[in-house]
Amino acid sequence: MTGNRVLLVSAMVTLAAGTFVFRLIGPLLRSRVEFPPLARRLLETAAVVLLTALVATTALTQGHEFAGYARPAGVAVGGLLAWRKAPILVVVIAAAATTALLRLAL
Repeated sequence: MTGNRVLLVSAMVTLAAGTFVFRLIGPLLRSRVEFPPLARRLLETAAVVLLTALVATTALTQGHEFAGYARPAGVAVGGLLAWRKAPILVVVIAAAATTALLRLAL
């Protein structure tokens, strides 16, 4: 039993140290590594596509099922308010209220 704990703790410490090193390398190498303009645009586009896919997946599904209409509507309201530069508190409350009211109505 003690061997498993040592293995678990050493794995956690190793993963934590690796994560810290990866996060530290970015700012340290930013001034030394230069990407071509095309690669920079592709990386920016890839980040937007990845975040959009994550939002769509989270908003539309619950497990392997469709999440219903309330959650996507709440996300849409929150996204619209965020796009219009509303304060974050207003965005969160409006999205939650939209979702809650639609769940109550449906």
